[in-house]
Amino acid sequence: MGETNIIPAATLVLYAQDGRHLMLERGADMRFAAGALVFPGGRVDEQDHQQVAALPDISPDDAAARVAAIRETLEEAGLAIGISPQPQADMIAAWRAKLKEGVKFADLLAEGAHELDLGALTLFARWCPRHQMSRNFDTRFYVARYDGPLEAAEADGGESVTLLWLSAEQALMESAEGRHKLIFPTRRNLERLAAHPTYDEMLAHIAVTPLATITPEIKEINGEKRLIIPDGLGYPVTSAPASEGAV
Repeated sequence: MGETNIIPAATLVLYAQDGRHLMLERGADMRFAAGALVFPGGRVDEQDHQQVAALPDISPDDAAARVAAIRETLEEAGLAIGISPQPQADMIAAWRAKLKEGVKFADLLAEGAHELDLGALTLFARWCPRHQMSRNFDTRFYVARYDGPLEAAEADGGESVTLLWLSAEQALMESAEGRHKLIFPTRRNLERLAAHPTYDEMLAHIAVTPLATITPEIKEINGEKRLIIPDGLGYPVTSAPASEGAV
């Protein structure tokens, strides 16, 4: 499979003050992860790259992915993370409408003299599954603190049909009860988040944990096909039945 099939993407995991995370239920008609519970995020587009010039201590691809994570969280959930000064609710609503119309994110920020604080996001994982399909995503996962009101989050009614604030442990429990669908990377990341339930604990964990791109492999173990990810990258569970690869 050629590298041209790999689409760069970014995901943002928010830590609310009570340790819960914002999760979205994707629309049932979406091409990827239909009906699944995911974190806010989406593909990195060319405008995200154009928006960031050369920055010290950060690669252009990482910088563009941070912009995408901020933009997608604004579009999908109506939360302005890493934007200074913080826009008010009416401005956020107007921005969401204009982004849907195709207005550039950079232009919206410039109108109100807003700037992005890319340092508000911390990179903690990178996943690049290789499925036998036309599109595969190379996704950077970031964490950020969210201190605002939880009720400020609002689904866009398109890509996200429902928004939930859940602890990682609760999301996993409700999935086991059949209340939510989870794709393999989301499940593994929730297990990792559950092991570090506060934002400060997660940052301390990130600081001492190696970062490498994770591409799950299917291996047959004792007659059972299993999905395997590398050990030593911070994940409590590194082997699961291959059936977990599907929603």
